[in-house]
Amino acid sequence: MTSRVVDDRSYPERPIAGVLAVARRRGRVLLAQRAKAPRPGLWGFVGGVQEVGETVLAAAARELREETGIEAESVAVLTALDMIGRDEAGRVRTHFTLVAVLADWRSGEAAPDADALALGWFTPEEVEERRMPCFPDTLRLMRMALALP
Repeated sequence: MTSRVVDDRSYPERPIAGVLAVARRRGRVLLAQRAKAPRPGLWGFVGGVQEVGETVLAAAARELREETGIEAESVAVLTALDMIGRDEAGRVRTHFTLVAVLADWRSGEAAPDADALALGWFTPEEVEERRMPCFPDTLRLMRMALALP
């Protein structure tokens, strides 16, 4: 059997595993405002595709480090989300299984990379008060993260 390199994530043969890093610091959660597709301008979590041989906890810590410059300890899996996009004909165009990982900030000040317009530490109440446009499940995951010890 030969291995296949997947450069295009459209019309996959199987779901693609990814992580969302739900990082918390002093009662706030780190959010990134997306600069690129999908849905530029929306606020959500830093994340990316899990690499072969990498645990979901390690993937979340790596994505945080690469995309923000902060160091965090991944402590637990919060939940998993299915993100399935279909084309006009109803065929599956994209399919990601995203594992939301709780991470506790350890050091560094967050600075956005090319994937983000902005980064910030927020409470769910601040997100609601500011009417920040967010990805689905963002507020729910923030509340889950802040409810855990």
